[in-house]
Amino acid sequence: QVQLVESGGGLVQAGGSLKLSCEVSGRASARIVNSYAMAWFRQAPGKEREFVAADSWLSISTEYADSVKGRFTISRDKNANTLFLEMNNLQPEDTAVYVCAAARPEDIDLTQSQVYDHWGQGTQVSVSS
Repeated sequence: QVQLVESGGGLVQAGGSLKLSCEVSGRASARIVNSYAMAWFRQAPGKEREFVAADSWLSISTEYADSVKGRFTISRDKNANTLFLEMNNLQPEDTAVYVCAAARPEDIDLTQSQVYDHWGQGTQVSVSS
């Protein structure tokens, strides 16, 4: 069984930074971190889950939502079985629960949540103005 566990969330002021981590554990963890597509989504209160950033399978390319381009960076450390999301210049509209996800290596639209097979529980990010 595979587990994705996020950490690193918290409360920051506007303009601040946070770095989220998503540790993958379980029997298939190495395969997932080495070859699956991985992504971050977020969900604010009263809103639908939205795509934030994705790292394609084999880390061939990355993709970002327009709202976070230039501020957020997705990366992974295969040795540590961990996916990261570095967030800079945070704004109040970035407040949400951030969740990591993993998808099997297929030709898929990584911005769509339904293509992901594994999900974490999320970590809360709150940005004050």
